[in-house]
Amino acid sequence: MSHFKGNAVRFEETMVRPFDNREKRSHPRVIINLPSEYRDMGDPCLRVAIIVNASEGGFLIESPRDMSVGMELSVTVLYPTGFELANFKVVAKIVRKEPYWKGNQYWEGYQYGLEFIKILEEDRWKLDLLLSGRYYLEEMLTINEVYTDGETEY
Repeated sequence: MSHFKGNAVRFEETMVRPFDNREKRSHPRVIINLPSEYRDMGDPCLRVAIIVNASEGGFLIESPRDMSVGMELSVTVLYPTGFELANFKVVAKIVRKEPYWKGNQYWEGYQYGLEFIKILEEDRWKLDLLLSGRYYLEEMLTINEVYTDGETEY
């Protein structure tokens, strides 16, 4: 029984229960496995990482470099379009860090959860294409344009 009048609801009635297996993230993740370049804000040294998955709110990346939670990064995502590499940029903050080992003994590093701080509208559009899988369609359209010239196919 609620002790509140009107539309108020007790806090316990709105909590997510531990046995609830629904996605608790505000943005669903999409596995993408794409290369990226990043740099610390204020450090000119360019480094590389793999973007394991992405959402509208951030990335999960793998990097051999040890970085601190709270650090801000400028990230450039590289992805194929036709016979070229396209890119888009975001500024993100490290919100989670975990040690990570691949299946062999020679590679170790970290997985970082990144939360977007800034993304330009044009780059948001590219991210949306990437998340929807439509950039693969765009890639195929670009390839088809190269091999056709109107009516004649090569």
